[in-house]
Amino acid sequence: MTSSGRSPASFRDPSGFLFVRDGTLFRQVNQVYRSDYDRLTSSGLYAELVGAGRLVPHAEVDVAPAEPATAWLVVRPEPIRFVSYPYEWCFSQLKDAALATLDIQRRAIERGLSLKDASAYNIQFHQGRPTLIDTLSFETYREGEPWVAYRQFCQHFLAPLALMSRRDVRLGQLLRVYIDGIPLDLAARLLPWRSRLNGGLLTHLYLHAASQHRFAGADVRAGGRRAPRVSRLGFLGLIDSLRRTVEGLAWAPTGTAWSGYGSMHNYTPAAMDAKRRLVAELLDRIRPRSLWDLGANTGEFSRLAVERGIPTVAFDVDPGAVEINYREVRRREEQRLLPLLMDLTNPSPGLGWRNVERMSLFERGPAEAVMALALIHHLAIGNNVPLPQLAAFFAGLGRWLIIEFVPKSDGQVRRMLAARQDIFGDYSVEGFERAFGEFFELRRAEPIMETERRLYLWERR
Repeated sequence: MTSSGRSPASFRDPSGFLFVRDGTLFRQVNQVYRSDYDRLTSSGLYAELVGAGRLVPHAEVDVAPAEPATAWLVVRPEPIRFVSYPYEWCFSQLKDAALATLDIQRRAIERGLSLKDASAYNIQFHQGRPTLIDTLSFETYREGEPWVAYRQFCQHFLAPLALMSRRDVRLGQLLRVYIDGIPLDLAARLLPWRSRLNGGLLTHLYLHAASQHRFAGADVRAGGRRAPRVSRLGFLGLIDSLRRTVEGLAWAPTGTAWSGYGSMHNYTPAAMDAKRRLVAELLDRIRPRSLWDLGANTGEFSRLAVERGIPTVAFDVDPGAVEINYREVRRREEQRLLPLLMDLTNPSPGLGWRNVERMSLFERGPAEAVMALALIHHLAIGNNVPLPQLAAFFAGLGRWLIIEFVPKSDGQVRRMLAARQDIFGDYSVEGFERAFGEFFELRRAEPIMETERRLYLWERR
């Protein structure tokens, strides 16, 4: 935060910015945006979008602005439980965010406004739904003007979705490198040639990329090249064409490492039931206000927390598992569970301008409780992370830790060690308890029936 409390992620738009005061998030609306803000509210668009769950509501408040010289109004937006980023979303989350953006744009045009930007970062998953969080994204629509956010939409949404659908779902991680959206010429080169046979991709990606290249070096002196005029009907046609193209992109969560974990684990039905009961007992004991489930797979144990009213973020490294989890969130209309893609050996860092525009995972914590079930052997043995390093890592994420220890005698660990040298002399119950005891107080330890695994409840010192 700056000295005024201004959010380091909120500086690009002269219309206003976010700031924090006494732990509360506010948005300053600047004088330059006054007429567009009035149009947003008087047209009925604000009420329509809030009612449809497409826009985070706000309250106009009598609070001193952070920068009075430019200020007109201060609003207090409804808080978002957890800020996530597009490179942490599964395929369907990014697709739903794209369709939400297009739906918002169509509603806006019908009310005489238009989105002046179409950044994926303006969408958050709020109460289970993709929701616009930037009230200042709208401007008055002027007949004949093209959509100024068209290229941004294609780079932030269409290009990554096409790559994930037509080439490899892991290419969504390019959004972590290109935080202003994947360049269209790069997407065009990476996509298989047959993608040109799709009319929407041909128009909005290939020809769009070629147009960008053709006019990149155009002489802009004396007014430069004028953008072609677009009728209102043509504008709506563009939005509908983008919507059909996005809707036509699909990805099935099959063939990834852990998307079928539910049918692959070592538990008998009785052991799985015993583990569920133990986890439920520990959750009932600590009753945290927030939970991060690390290595959540498809969210079976995350939902034990959700059933108890605990807002939960379910992280997993496997895009198939996260996809299945999110589809279930959508099917059940769950409002307290947010599945996200996260490699814990390389978690999201601070990115963007001065490395503070997009927060690291640690900056978005801590949670009150962390859960790590059937995870530690993947980190310690699969990725060579020593137990003391793991203990310090978990201690930095939350006060309470529910963690399952999987010993070397377990079938999963034996398979991991079958193809490599066992260099993990400290990987034992004694070594685990010693390492974690440096950072935590042990509150409970229970064996899981019909297994050699143990479930622990630790409280950070």
